[in-house]
Formats: sequence, C-alpha cells, structure tokens
Amino acid sequence: MTSITLPQGYGYVAASIMTTIPLLMAQNILVSKNRKRSGIKYPQLYAEKAEAEASPAAFKFNCAQRTHQNTLEFIPIILTTARSGLNTAWCRTLLSGLKYPIPSAIACAYWSLSRISYTRNYIKRGPDQRSSSPLVALSYIGFWGLLYGSFHATWNLVSGGL
Repeated sequence: MTSITLPQGYGYVAASIMTTIPLLMAQNILVSKNRKRSGIKYPQLYAEKAEAEASPAAFKFNCAQRTHQNTLEFIPIILTTARSGLNTAWCRTLLSGLKYPIPSAIACAYWSLSRISYTRNYIKRGPDQRSSSPLVALSYIGFWGLLYGSFHATWNLVSGGL
C-alpha cells in the first residue's frame, strides 16, 4: 500500500478549500433574494428573455443565477472531487498542494475572493461588465497555477518522484 506524507503547510490547502463554502452560500442567498424580488417561481431556473427585458428585477435575478451557476461550473475544476478517501478524492487544489502547499492555498483562496468581485460585477453591472475588475481578470492566474501544479504533482506521483 502506498502512503503519502502531507507536506508542512498543507493545512492552508484545506483552509483555502473551505473558502468556497461561504462563497457558494452567499451566492445562493443572492439568487434567493433576487428570485423573490423578481417574482420568478420555482422550478423556473431563469427568467424568460421577455421577462428579463421587461423587468430590471428579473434581469438581476438572471445575473445572480448565472454567476452562481458559473461558479458551480468552475468548482469541479478547482475541486475535482470524486468520492471520499485520499485515493479517490483528488482535487486540483489538494493535488497541487501535495507538491506546492502554500502557492496552492493562495491560488485557491484568491480564486474564491475573486469570485466575490465577479458576483458583484455581474449582478450590479450586467454580463458585459462581469470581468471588468482586475481582481477577476487576475483570478485566472490562480486557476492556471492550480492546473499546472496538479499536472506536475500527478506526474510526480505516476513517475514515483513524490
């Protein structure tokens, strides 16, 4: 059986992953508030195009819903979790953190922080301005850093170098 020794500083990796929980909860609250204001009933996922064009509240609801959905689309990339247990619960952040714990933790926490700005911009300014903040634009550095780190750590695991 193979064992993996976690590097010093790996606790920061776990802490950075936890930043995604309040992010998703806050986005969920924003979707709920905007759903109520717009009058869009469940199970309708989005306001229809005509509704969004006629009602600023419906448009904001769509923006809130879309930013939450977009974050949910990215979460599996940031945290590609399959099942519980170290051998099957590989995450990009967890995986790159095996080799680069502090940079991985910073990249994940920065990504979560940038999503707050993304969410605000999307809801307040609309889809065309959702990435207008430098904080959002720079979030892709963390994303690509995690991706590179996870591939590098995986290569080391496969080749026996980790």
